[in-house]
Amino acid sequence: MHKQSTTGGATGRWGLGKLKLLAASMVLAATANAAAPPTAEVNTTGLAVTDDTVNVGILHSVTGTMAISEEGSVQAEILAIEQINAMGGVLGRQIEYIQEDGASDWPTFADRSRKLLRQDNVAAVFGCWTSASRKAVLPIFEQYNGMLYYPTFYEGLEQSPNVIYTGQEATQQILAGLNWVKEEKGAETFYLLGSDYIWPRTSNKIARKHIEDVLGLEVVGEDYFPLGHTQFNSAINRIRLKKPDVIYAIIVGGSNVAFYKQLEAAGIDLTDGKTTLLTISVTEDEILGIGGRNIEGAYAAMKYFQSLDNPNNEAFVKAFKERWGEDSVIGDVTQAAYLGPWLWKAAVEKAGSFDIDKVREASPGIELTTAPEGYVRIHENHHLWSKTRVGRAMANGQYEVVFETDELMEPDPFPEGYQ
Repeated sequence: MHKQSTTGGATGRWGLGKLKLLAASMVLAATANAAAPPTAEVNTTGLAVTDDTVNVGILHSVTGTMAISEEGSVQAEILAIEQINAMGGVLGRQIEYIQEDGASDWPTFADRSRKLLRQDNVAAVFGCWTSASRKAVLPIFEQYNGMLYYPTFYEGLEQSPNVIYTGQEATQQILAGLNWVKEEKGAETFYLLGSDYIWPRTSNKIARKHIEDVLGLEVVGEDYFPLGHTQFNSAINRIRLKKPDVIYAIIVGGSNVAFYKQLEAAGIDLTDGKTTLLTISVTEDEILGIGGRNIEGAYAAMKYFQSLDNPNNEAFVKAFKERWGEDSVIGDVTQAAYLGPWLWKAAVEKAGSFDIDKVREASPGIELTTAPEGYVRIHENHHLWSKTRVGRAMANGQYEVVFETDELMEPDPFPEGYQ
C-alpha cells in the first residue's frame, strides 16, 4: 500500500518546462482553499477529509493476469486526480490517493476494499475491472456505505446505490454490436468464447439469447477458459471445423496474447473477409501485448477508441501521453476510468459535501461535456448515457471507427427478456 499526494512529486516528473503551470495551479489552489467551506460542514460522517485534503482510493490489479488490462485504469485515474488538483481540487481540497493492489484475486479485492473504507475512510474508490472483483467488493461497499466508481463494460443485471458504472452495460455494447455484425456482415452462425467467470458467461448468455431468439441466427459452439489460460489450439481447431461466420470473443487479461497469436499461427486470417471476429474485451491496452499484426482485421464493440476524432479526445490523448509516455495507449476502460474522478468531483460540488449519501443523491443528471468519448450523463440507475461504436483493429495497434450510433443510448441494466 502507498499513499501519495498527487500534488507532491509532479514537477519532478513533468520537468522545468511546467513550472509556470505549477505556479498558476498553486495560485488556483490557494484561492480555492481560501474559499473552501469548513470541514465540519462538508464532512459529517468521519471521512478522511481535512481543511486541505481529501483521501480517495484506487483499487486495481497491478500484478497477476489482469494487470495488462488494469494498468491503464490506474494511470487514467491518477491523471484525472492530478488535473483536478491543478485546477484547485474539490471544494478547495487537494485529492490524495491511496493505491491498493487487487492482485487479480477476488478475495484480495474484498480485503483491500474493506481496508480503504474502514481503516482509511476514503471519500470514494475508483477501481475494479472484472465483474468477479466487483461482485467481491459490492457487499462491502453496501455494508459500509462507500462509493465505488467502476469503469469496465459489463454484463448488466446489477444496480447499486453505492456504485457509479462509468462503462457500458449489455444493451449498449452486446446487443448493438451483434445487430451491427448481422446487418453489415450478413452473419448467420456464431462461435462464442470467453474466460471462465461471471462477465463472459453472463454476456454470452445474453448474446446467445439475442442471436437465437431475436435475430433468428445460430450459435454453433461455445467454450470457456480459466483466467490466465494460454493453450487455445483445441478450441481453434473446433472453430476451424465449425467454420462460423463470427467468432464472438470475450477472453480477458493476459490470455488474449496467447489466443490471438495462436489464432494467427493457425492460419485464421481476420483480414481476408471469410471470418469475422467480434470482441467486447480487447482494447488498445491488450493489443499492446497481443501485437497489432496478430489481431489486425478483428472488430470490437465499445464506446471509446483512442482514435476518436474530437477536441476532447485530442486533449486527453495528448495529456495522457505527456504523463505516461509516448508509447502508452488508451483503451475503452482506461477512458471510462478517467471519467470517475471527474464525475465524483462534479457530484461533490453539486452536493456541497463529501458525505456519501449527499453525493449519491446529487449524482443522477450529472453531465460531463469534456469526456474524451464525447458528452456523457449519469442516469437515475447510476449508469451512463453513451454512444456505441465498432472499431476495426489495424496493424499499428489502433482501431479504425467504422460505426457509431447516431444518438446516446439509454442504459438498461435489466433488459426485458434477457435476465
